[in-house]
Amino acid sequence: MTELLTRGQGGVAVGVGRTALLVAAARAVETHRPDALARDPLAEHFVRAAAAADRADPADWPVRPGQVPGGDADPLWGRLGRYFGLRTRALDDHLLRSARELGVRQVVLLGAGLDTRAYRLDWPAGCVVHELDTEPVLAFKQQVLDGTGARPAAERRTVAADLRGDWAAALAATGFDPALPTAWLAEGLLLYLPAEAERRLVARLDGLSAPGSTLAYEVKEVDAESPAIRSSPVYAAARERLGIDLVALFATGSRPDSAAELAARGWTVTVRSPYEFTALRGRGPLPEPDDALAANRWVFAERPGAVGPAA
Repeated sequence: MTELLTRGQGGVAVGVGRTALLVAAARAVETHRPDALARDPLAEHFVRAAAAADRADPADWPVRPGQVPGGDADPLWGRLGRYFGLRTRALDDHLLRSARELGVRQVVLLGAGLDTRAYRLDWPAGCVVHELDTEPVLAFKQQVLDGTGARPAAERRTVAADLRGDWAAALAATGFDPALPTAWLAEGLLLYLPAEAERRLVARLDGLSAPGSTLAYEVKEVDAESPAIRSSPVYAAARERLGIDLVALFATGSRPDSAAELAARGWTVTVRSPYEFTALRGRGPLPEPDDALAANRWVFAERPGAVGPAA
């Protein structure tokens, strides 16, 4: 399995791929909280498999709340981990609303990483979930899933492609139909894309989205090199304790206003702060002085012309 961890630029042992393990560990911890915002019983299997292959890091990463030093006060597994739990729940709700209320049956997870929504969400009949990521990430993920005996709750199709290449052709090869409404999800993806790549992605999604399609993604409202971001305890903890320099991985420079671009293309767009969802759910991270997470925004967009729920 070590080869699956390290092979190619898209593996889960290095770079952006390694952040997928960080999120999986956070979801594992969240799953076992009595007040869990989201539950992912498969998440800890990815962390344990990576630890077994590495024989060290991430062997000491927590997968239970009791293993988090300092509990919620810990900037890494407490605060940042709870943020990932809140984000997971908000995006779960977005996808299920798209399927149940708007009648969307075609779902695409861009940069899917170790996402297990095809397995753990209660999808309506007829839903197809396309998971797009690099081949090494998908291979590692599939090997772990095969070991658990888990079965997806929707039809699941994997798409091995790099978002820097012709990923749309690879998606079409798995049966994606641009004439049908699509629920697109780019969780923790645009933060790492250069500005021009983000613009191209938004334009491509717009061109592939039939009326009734939806889109959700995450952005930062400030430059990733701002002092508040660089000095943030959550990012310092990830760098010093896990060797994951999130700030170095974030795209730098001024960012495009993708929400405004989508609105100009006819989408209905809502931009929300994560702390709005903390208030909504009654749990989750709270604002702090010089708070790097305060710059994060979750964008929800819908192309008018919903088909309505299937009969």
